[in-house]
Amino acid sequence: MQTLAQLRSGELQGITRLTLAESLTAFPEEIFDLADTLEILDLSNNCLSSLPEDISRLTKLKIAFFSNNRFTSVPSFKGCKHLYMVGFKSNQIETFEEEVLPDTISWLILTDNRLTSLPSSIGKLHKLQKCALAGNRLETLPDEMAQCRNLELLRLSANNLQAIPTWMWSLPKLSWLAFSGNPCSPKAQFELQAIPFESLEVKEKLGSGASGDIYKAYSKLHEEEVALKLFKGAITSDGYAHDEMNAYMSTGKHPNLIKVLSKLAGDERLGLVLEYIPNVYRNLGLPPDFETCTRDTFTAETSFTPETIFDVAKGIASAAAHLHARGLMHGDLYAHNILINDEDHCYLGDFGAASFYEPHRKEFERIEVRAFGCLMEDMLSLCPAKEGTIYTILEELREKCMNEAVEERPLFREMEF
Repeated sequence: MQTLAQLRSGELQGITRLTLAESLTAFPEEIFDLADTLEILDLSNNCLSSLPEDISRLTKLKIAFFSNNRFTSVPSFKGCKHLYMVGFKSNQIETFEEEVLPDTISWLILTDNRLTSLPSSIGKLHKLQKCALAGNRLETLPDEMAQCRNLELLRLSANNLQAIPTWMWSLPKLSWLAFSGNPCSPKAQFELQAIPFESLEVKEKLGSGASGDIYKAYSKLHEEEVALKLFKGAITSDGYAHDEMNAYMSTGKHPNLIKVLSKLAGDERLGLVLEYIPNVYRNLGLPPDFETCTRDTFTAETSFTPETIFDVAKGIASAAAHLHARGLMHGDLYAHNILINDEDHCYLGDFGAASFYEPHRKEFERIEVRAFGCLMEDMLSLCPAKEGTIYTILEELREKCMNEAVEERPLFREMEF
């Protein structure tokens, strides 16, 4: 992070990334002095409510973040010809005018605002791949979004949507969809033991996520080591914490899903007690970055054998078939949400983006089937041995799962391993 004093002194000349958080109420004009090199601008956590009309003077700008400010409308970036990612999470945005975004946008973040509608011109964003709209007040989506043929990830949770529009089923690349916390999402039916927080001996933190923190703990009631997930209760890019809790509690038992043992009693502290997974398990992949947008990343030394890919595909397809039989869409089926050990046993975790639907609506499952195809494609791309019977079987299945004719994709229970 840099300082305003550094910017004004000219010390930052030539930088490609600028981050300022100093309770700014006005856009510092000195930023334009960086126009020849500035590619990433992060003015999150300030008090801004507007941008200069000539923001397009930042001719190299590719990524712009304005989270946690005071914007009430989406500013115009029409002249920013290289801008592909823009974020206004947690503002007070009520207005999104027509034609304010360039058609270069591939990643749009408007989570946790006050939008009741979207402009029809959003359909002109033909490069749009990732769109985060959770935590608004949307009742419908414009039909013009059907023209966003490259859209892969869509977050609609915690809005007022009465129905999922039918044009969504024909989007050829849509793979990761979340829509919990809307009137159109059925409510979960579940029963789960509730235990007092005092019955747990909380130990070290195991990790953190958008929706909460996970701790190692000892359960006196279960008489074993467990994992305790404590939810923050805030709206995340995936939706409400209590919807994630409901999803976890409705997963049922499956060898490739982490067991949910109980929930914390009372409503003051949202928490779940989960099966403890030993540290011999590791994440299969890493989350997407600015360059990959919707696709996972992997460490430079990562490689997979056809046999490992086969075992992962078999286990995850079985878990997904189990979930969809219960009318539950994972919504975030990615390598970074899968744990694997040296024997290639894996667990599918993180239900923050999960959504309930009527189980007979197979169009939801076919969207997730493409996410499974992307997982296989990512792993196959890191397989040195691109030959043999197993590799051929996996490549043929990947191709079927990523078929742009959505209705021709196989369901998870139809996959043969």
